[in-house]
This record gives sequence, structure tokens and C-alpha cells, in this order.
Amino acid sequence: MFARLALLFVVVPLVELALLIQVGQVVGLGPTILLVLLTGVGGAALARREGLRTLSSIQRDMASGRIPGDALLDGAAILFGGALLLTPGVLTDLFGISLLVPVTRRWFASRMRHWFQRQLDAGTVRWVVGTPDWVSRSGATPGNVHDSQRDPARRGLDPEHEIDGEGS
Repeated sequence: MFARLALLFVVVPLVELALLIQVGQVVGLGPTILLVLLTGVGGAALARREGLRTLSSIQRDMASGRIPGDALLDGAAILFGGALLLTPGVLTDLFGISLLVPVTRRWFASRMRHWFQRQLDAGTVRWVVGTPDWVSRSGATPGNVHDSQRDPARRGLDPEHEIDGEGS
């Protein structure tokens, strides 16, 4: 987990900075800044358009009694793509735009759906609907329970004395 966070917050920004410097040396400072601004503004407009289209799809699915699973994946991809476009950089812009374009977004959503299905099949992801009864018995609230996916009784702990995911 630490390696992934280091990659996300250290390596990616350094690579982005190096790429921006390279682009700036080739085309100049002004065009590089203009490129960063245009991808931000253009990406925001594209994210807005695709987001409204996805919201409409979610509303149609809900009105017809269907669960809007695909539309929710689209919405998450659009939100993430829009956030990437607000981050200055070449790679984040390319990835962000690819999440906003319907054809590539569907491909990424398909990959995510398959990954998520494998996680469910392997048992590494559990769905918890509502608040587990051990949370209410412990006096904890869902906001201060850090380990809400595992039942303390299964771990040999007394649920009456478990708050914040730690045994007392």
C-alpha cells in the first residue's frame, strides 16, 4: 500500500514535471502554459457534458426500476477523469481525457467491472449494507469505526468492548 501511495504522490508528479519541462523546451513556456490551461478548461467542459449525460442515464434507469450500475461506473470514471484534468501534467491529462471519451471510458469501466468481480469472487471485498449490529452494541458510530468490514466476534474479540476497530 505504501508503494502505491509513493508512486501516486511522489513518482507521478516528478514524471509529470519532467514531461512539462521537456514540452516547454520544445515548444516554449507560453504554449506549454496555454496547453495546460486548455486541457483544464476543455476537460471541464467535456466532463460537464458527459456527467450530465450520465446523470440522465442514471435517472432513466432509476425511473424504470433498474439499478444504474453501468451508469454509476461511468459517473465515477467521469469524476476521476475530470479531477485528473485539473492536475497539471501530460500523462494525467491523457488519462483524464481517456476517461471522459465514451469509447475508452467503456473499456476502462469494463476492466474495472472485471477486477471488481474477481475481488468479490475471491472474497476480498464484502458488501455491508446498513450498520452491523456489533457497531450499535459497542456504542460506536459508523464514522468512528475503522474496521467495519470484519466482525469482531469472528476475530475472537468481544463486540461489547470494541470501538474504533480496536479491542479495549
